[in-house]
Amino acid sequence: MTWSKWRPLALIAAAMLVLSACSSSSSSDDTTTTAGGGTDTTTTTQTDGGTTTTTEGVPSSTDDLAGSTISFWIMGDTATAFEALIADFTAETGVTVEVDAIPWDAVNDRLTTAVASGSGPDVSQIGLSHLPSFIAGETLLDVSDYVDDYPNLARDNFPDGVMDALNGTDATYSFPWVSDTRVLFYRSDILAEAGFDSPPTTWAELIETATVLAERGAREYGYYIPQWDAPLPIAYTWQAGGDVIGADGSVDLETPEFLAAVDHYLEFYEKGLVPTAGDWDQALGFITGAAPMLVSGPYLAGAINDQAPELEGSWNVTTVPTGLNDTSLFAGSNVGVWSNTDQPAAALALLDYLARPSTQLAWYAAVNELPAASAALAELKAGDDANVAVYADQLSRSRLLPTLAGWDALGWEILTTLNSIALAGADKDEALADLFARVDEILEG
Repeated sequence: MTWSKWRPLALIAAAMLVLSACSSSSSSDDTTTTAGGGTDTTTTTQTDGGTTTTTEGVPSSTDDLAGSTISFWIMGDTATAFEALIADFTAETGVTVEVDAIPWDAVNDRLTTAVASGSGPDVSQIGLSHLPSFIAGETLLDVSDYVDDYPNLARDNFPDGVMDALNGTDATYSFPWVSDTRVLFYRSDILAEAGFDSPPTTWAELIETATVLAERGAREYGYYIPQWDAPLPIAYTWQAGGDVIGADGSVDLETPEFLAAVDHYLEFYEKGLVPTAGDWDQALGFITGAAPMLVSGPYLAGAINDQAPELEGSWNVTTVPTGLNDTSLFAGSNVGVWSNTDQPAAALALLDYLARPSTQLAWYAAVNELPAASAALAELKAGDDANVAVYADQLSRSRLLPTLAGWDALGWEILTTLNSIALAGADKDEALADLFARVDEILEG
């Protein structure tokens, strides 16, 4: 088998995974041999919603992989959970996977260095915002000619259009691994004590509710804004009814909608509704009640349940408050094989294992990151987790960030500009004028 490096893709089209997914409580497996010599494992799962049957494939042969060692880069603090997740993969194949966790605050530097030097791992988790850099750097292996040997990697195992949107129709560089969107988390008990029977549904209601909550006392806030959340001003622009990409495909920040997003962002700081400390812990702030409302992803639910199970019934999630609409961020990550690997077969076998519905459901159970495979999403939704219905609803109105080369740098510059106004007292008009004047320069690096 001859393995070739991937071909550069000019542009990744926007993709949106529509969640149709939730967890199972018991299952049984039956295995049959396929015509190609591989196997299909049928998993029958009993949930409160009934019985769900999922068929997942197994590669035709992994016998020659025993003794191989591959490296995997995972983002954040989930390395221990990931090592537990892939224990069965190692038992099945004999492949050792060396897992390296990259802290979120080091991801940009680590990936940029690896792309430039060609010294990356065999396989990596890839945030969707980083895909343009991977494309421009010819970092990933195009595995189009080989995926037929890995049944769980078939394009039709993922929601319609997702693989085409993230890879193009003529190449396959990566596969969806987890889905993510942002929803409003709120402490229903604290809101009720403050006189609110329901969460805010509009920007105006959000400010009103946060204002009342911030009056509870010293170091009590109404809301929380992560000072590292570069996508947030873009999501606010969408919610204001606009976009940061103009009709000609170029970045356009000089719009009424972007300025409305800026004003909405700054209003929380101007009114003292959010903490100003850069190292604020959102999970701790939510659990203690110091910041009883915030926008975050499903992973936060896992942190709350793990750290404060006594809060069960005292918090909830809902879709994000609307400006003119309630569009949220579609995020998540893919997994791909790096072009410098000398173990492509073992790397693809791992990706095939990660795409199994049972593996994706186990990952959701471990860390509350939503699956990307259609069968896993469907099974998840068949369960009784009420939060999943909210995630599903929000995902249907979520968007990817722009996938222009250089967008990461511009996104951070937008956020830095807004924080300089909010936190350092920079003149708003001057700071924005400087940002607008440098857009093309920033995009070009």
